[in-house]
Amino acid sequence: MKRIDEIEVQVGPLTVGRVEVHVLRCPIATPVRTSFGTMHDRPAVLVSVTDSDGCTGWGEIWSNFPACGAEHRAAIVSTVLAPMLTGCRVAHPTEIFRDLTEATAVLALQSGEPGPFAQAIAGVDLALWDLRARRAGLPLWKLLGGSSDNIPAYASGLNPVGSAELVAEKLERGYEAFKLKVGFGVERDVNNLKILREIIGPNRRLMVDANQAWALPQALEIVPLLAPFNLGWLEEPLRCDRPLSEWQTLADSSPVPLAGGENIAGHDEFDAAIASRAFAVIQPDAAKWGGISGCLRVIRSTQVAALTYCPHYLGGGVGLLASAHLLAATGGDGMLEIDSNPNPLRTLLHGPLDTLVNGRVSLGNAPGIGIEPNLTELREHIREAAASVDAVR
Repeated sequence: MKRIDEIEVQVGPLTVGRVEVHVLRCPIATPVRTSFGTMHDRPAVLVSVTDSDGCTGWGEIWSNFPACGAEHRAAIVSTVLAPMLTGCRVAHPTEIFRDLTEATAVLALQSGEPGPFAQAIAGVDLALWDLRARRAGLPLWKLLGGSSDNIPAYASGLNPVGSAELVAEKLERGYEAFKLKVGFGVERDVNNLKILREIIGPNRRLMVDANQAWALPQALEIVPLLAPFNLGWLEEPLRCDRPLSEWQTLADSSPVPLAGGENIAGHDEFDAAIASRAFAVIQPDAAKWGGISGCLRVIRSTQVAALTYCPHYLGGGVGLLASAHLLAATGGDGMLEIDSNPNPLRTLLHGPLDTLVNGRVSLGNAPGIGIEPNLTELREHIREAAASVDAVR
C-alpha cells in the first residue's frame, strides 16, 4: 500500500499574495437540534488564499457552535494567520499546516482556545490544497492520488421531529443510507428508529448520532435497545473527553459498532483512539482539525488498522466538497456525510453533490474542489432567505 504523499501529483511552490476570510450567515425556518444545543441559523466561514499569480483556493472553517463563533474564528484568521501567511513561499501545504500549528501553539494555550485556532488553521489548509490542485489543473481527488471520483453518501442531521418526512424526501432523491440524531429520551429515540426502519426497509443503512449525550452507565443501558434496528454505527454516545477505557467498556458490550472523531484533535489523540480498538469508524472533520494535511495521516492509520474512515461534516458547501474529494482520494468503504437540513450555504456551493444515483455521487474533473464561490450571489440569497423566514414568523 503506497503512502498518499508518495502518489500525490507534485506541484511547484507558490507565494501567498493575500488571505481573506468571509463570514456568511443564513437564517433558517426550522432550527437544527442536537442533544447539547440548537442552531437557529446556518453559518459559514470561508477562507480564500490567492497566490502572487492571481490563482485562488477556497477553504471553510467549522463554526457551528457557539452561536457567535463564526465571527471569532474569522478574526483569528484575519488578525493572526493572514499576517503570517502573506508573502510566504509555500512549497507544500503540509509544511504550512505544521508551521502555523507550531507558531500559534503557545498563543492558543495562553488564550485557552486551542479549538478555534485549530479550526482556523484547518480552513486555511483546505484553501491551500484547493489552490494547489487548481494550479495543477486537476480535481483535488486526482491531485491526491485518487483513482475514482465516485463515492457513496448518506443523509445526515435527521432531527427528532420531522425525520420521517425528510427521509421519504431523501429516498426520492437517491439516498440509500441515513443517520438519525438521538439522545432525546429513550422512548422517543426508539420510536423514531422504528418509524425510520419501516420507511427505509431492512436493507438500507441506518446509523445514529448521540452527540455526546450519555454517561457510561446510561449508555450501557441504552445500547441493547438499539440492537433490533441493525444500525451501522452509534456515533459519540459518550463525551469525547471520557477516558478511552470507558469507550472500550462500551464497545465490548455494545451490539452496535461505535464511531467518533469529530471532536478529536491531534495525531497523538487519533493514534490513541485507533489503537484502543473502541471505534469501528473514525470520523475526523477536516474543517475542524487538520484540514487535509492533518487528516491524511489519520486516514492512512485508520485504514492500516482495518477500521473505516468516514469524514464528519456539517457545514457549508466548500468544506463539504473538500471532504468529498478527500474521501474519493483515500478510498475505503466510508461514506460522505451530507446534512439533510435546509442550508443555502451548502446547496448553493456543493456542485455535483446534489445528484445521487443509487446512493452515490460523482465529483467530476473540474480543478480543485470544482466550484468558485460567488460571494455577491451568496449574500443576495441570504437576504432573500431572511425575508422568507421573517414572513413565516
